Amino acid sequence: MKNLISCLFVSAGLLAGAGNALASEALAKKYNCLTCHAVDKKVIGPAYQEVAAKYKGDAGAEARMIAKVKNGGAGAWGQIPMPPNASVPDADIKILVKWVLSAKK
Repeated sequence: MKNLISCLFVSAGLLAGAGNALASEALAKKYNCLTCHAVDKKVIGPAYQEVAAKYKGDAGAEARMIAKVKNGGAGAWGQIPMPPNASVPDADIKILVKWVLSAKK
């Protein structure tokens, strides 16, 4: 019985994680992030997996990325600038940044 309960909790956690990833990808589509980025390959901007690898273990990365997504920027990944996304709600930017930083190769 304990094994069944443990399996149910693990399954629920996996489903919740998958649901969060799908919700985050839906936000990326909604705000046109996937026009310039992809999870696993460079498009105009870097692949999300590259971004996650670059900032792995960097405690300040999330805050800097939130600011860069909101305000735009250039130079960290080449000369093509990332336009500002000031109309995207802060809560959605935070979800997107967490999703990007969690991308694995």
